[in-house]
Amino acid sequence: MQQSKNNKRSAPRLTTLHRTLLAAGLLGGSAAMAQTGVGQVQDVVVTTGVRGEARTVADSPAPIDVISGEQLIHTGRAELAEALARLLPSFNFGTNQAGVNSVVRPVSNRGLGPAYTLVLVNGKRRHNAALLTNGGGDTSGVNAIDLDTIPLSAIDHIEVLKDSAAAQYGSDAVAGVVNVILKSSNHGGSISASYGKLKDGQGDLTSKKLEADIGFALGDDGFIHLGAVLRKRGQAWYNFPSTNLVAYSPASNPKNATWDRDGAHNGDPGIEAYDVAFNAEKPYDKDITLYAFGTAGTRNTVAGNNFRRPNGLATIGQLFPDGYFALNNMSAYDFQLNAGARGRNAGWVWDISSGYGRNRARQYSNLTSNPSLGPSSPTSFDNLATYQFEQWTTNEDFTRTVDIGLKKPLQWSWGLEQRIERFSTYAGDPLGYINGGYIFKTGDQEGNPNVGKPAAVGAQAGVALSPADATSIRRTVLAVYNDLGFYPVENLFVDGAVRAEHYNDSAGNTASGKINSRYDFTPVLAIRGTVGTGFRAPSLTQSGYSQTDNRTNINPVTGVVGPSLSKLLRNDSALAHTFGARDLVPEKSVNFGIGVVLKPADNINVTLDGYQVKVKDRIVRTGYMFGPAFAPTLIAAGLTGTEWIQYFANAVDTRTEGADLVADITSDYGKYGVVRWGAAANWNRTTVTRINATPSEITGLGANPGGSSVWFGYAAGGGIGDLSATPRTKLILSARWSVGALETNLQTTRYDAYLWQTTANRAQDYHFGAKWLTDLDVSYGITKRAKLVVGAANLFNVKPDKNGPGDANSGGNSFVYGPAPFAPTGAYYYAKVTYDF
Repeated sequence: MQQSKNNKRSAPRLTTLHRTLLAAGLLGGSAAMAQTGVGQVQDVVVTTGVRGEARTVADSPAPIDVISGEQLIHTGRAELAEALARLLPSFNFGTNQAGVNSVVRPVSNRGLGPAYTLVLVNGKRRHNAALLTNGGGDTSGVNAIDLDTIPLSAIDHIEVLKDSAAAQYGSDAVAGVVNVILKSSNHGGSISASYGKLKDGQGDLTSKKLEADIGFALGDDGFIHLGAVLRKRGQAWYNFPSTNLVAYSPASNPKNATWDRDGAHNGDPGIEAYDVAFNAEKPYDKDITLYAFGTAGTRNTVAGNNFRRPNGLATIGQLFPDGYFALNNMSAYDFQLNAGARGRNAGWVWDISSGYGRNRARQYSNLTSNPSLGPSSPTSFDNLATYQFEQWTTNEDFTRTVDIGLKKPLQWSWGLEQRIERFSTYAGDPLGYINGGYIFKTGDQEGNPNVGKPAAVGAQAGVALSPADATSIRRTVLAVYNDLGFYPVENLFVDGAVRAEHYNDSAGNTASGKINSRYDFTPVLAIRGTVGTGFRAPSLTQSGYSQTDNRTNINPVTGVVGPSLSKLLRNDSALAHTFGARDLVPEKSVNFGIGVVLKPADNINVTLDGYQVKVKDRIVRTGYMFGPAFAPTLIAAGLTGTEWIQYFANAVDTRTEGADLVADITSDYGKYGVVRWGAAANWNRTTVTRINATPSEITGLGANPGGSSVWFGYAAGGGIGDLSATPRTKLILSARWSVGALETNLQTTRYDAYLWQTTANRAQDYHFGAKWLTDLDVSYGITKRAKLVVGAANLFNVKPDKNGPGDANSGGNSFVYGPAPFAPTGAYYYAKVTYDF
């Protein structure tokens, strides 16, 4: 809970901390504040992970990173999600580079996906986005929070709790908490404009951004601070010409001789976005303060796809005689509004608030076709599918001190929460999903390579929801927590928390607890530790989402890339239960952590934190189930029998273990300026410790005995830990040099080697080597108010190894890099001018 005295102050502004954010750890692991050589991040008062007594980073019993708003805007092309991954060694940014999936780019924390890190804004829960994760190292199907809807210009700083906090904050906090603190000054502001360009690639390689923020006083003691951003990123892609013409490539087709091998427009989707935010506060009287904050924005995107070749089953010659690059377009809006009051009464500090958020996304296409409709198919669709997520959260938090005869009073906090969530999907244009049954005729394609064959079904490159796929699922969550913190002896702090939650769906009742402590041996050395239990309730998307789409996929048995009529079954549907699905139950977790804090000198900070998180009954997407054994049941359900089907299941147990090491040194060279050196590293490993047996409903079909590549097998683990292309280690080295009006930030990041599984045969794993990426930015204060910044993200244009399976259908690049842990788009050079007022 945020204290009134903390919110009324203007939160301290931190400088660009050598771009790495070596700000991990308790006694620092951070760089200095805005004034060169004065103040340190460990002096910042934090509100995340602690209740009651106000604490600084240095005093916190749990490891906390603090990221300044200025750091975030020095990460080049990146928005908030990717910026976190660039600044924190334990965060990784999944890069989806293909079609509809490229819009959702999940962030993992300590080897666990976005479902396990709770996001707060000003200490209040942020609502989820409507779209599902389905790539970039996370195929769990959760609807991750869209961090990029929060404008960077409105952010004062971010507090990252690197510790399990489910017992304090509830579901989704198993791996930690990200708390975004909005600016709260009552005067001044800034405006900036930036322009940048990728070094190479195809399409529109440019990005433009205009940002501003301004603060106003509300009377003598209140404030309102506004922030806004307008950004436009071009649709860019890369190609690797291929001579592999195996699939849909009869040698007699004359188009093969003239095809330029431009096989795919996968890469970065084009984005045009407008986001605004506000943060306001006004004392009502000496004991009560009213506050409100919120964000709103719109986003339009266009994503490219594989080439639909003129001799393929997805191309009608009368519409596209030379083939076509189908587009996936999306129009989305997002908003959240929170309002509340806090104050003091009868010794209690209280905070009562309520917030509502909504995210809605409509998918459409400005260029595609449903080939099964033949020459009469539309070539654009205004509505293929619509997704919406709503969340209404109300909190009541209370805290006070109680004298129990110790040297320091006991801190007692408790609270209540009600959360109402709804996830809805809406069917699109029937012409986008129906099977028109068209059979290729003579003259439909040059060379007539497919006469007599049925055309592909569904609008290409997108997901087209039918009324059978549409859903509306709602649940209510009631929670109560209790938190006690005390000092049994002078240098030992112990905090214990318990939380109980009731879900009115299959998740039922859950409870979790946590104990964490810190002992200061001397001002130089301290240790801290955590043990606790947690839970993660099934997301509404995992429980109630279904879709049918016609795109390319990797065959889990052969490894060949080809078209697949894929159907994700709703977990509680009759058809899913026919194939062994069970109602989803919450995942249970147990976590341990231990850390050492060293401060051998005023200018040196070192922290080392180890952790382990065990998750039981982890929810995953099953492997694809398809083939003759499944066909009769599918046909009996009114389907074609050729579908590749999946559903979500509590299928595995996992163990994640790792360590964070952070060190920084501040060196004062007098007239030659101040340099802050930093090093931060993360080692992380996730293993699958148990796999549930294949359901008897599947083995009874006689299909693929053992289920190694049907229900959940080696290839199906691609969204979990070491199986998800997450690098085992990540190292960040940095230096920030400030001298007069000149500031230089240099950072190099090493991403460890990674592998990617696409089949049940381990001999067919794809291995990608380790890479070093270097970022550099130089800023110069032209005047006291104006500053010019020039920089490069990935200065030396490093890209992942090209070692994936490729795509024989398009000759393209869909899978060449695999799900790389960093953007494969290469070097990005930019310039920015900022004016403070």
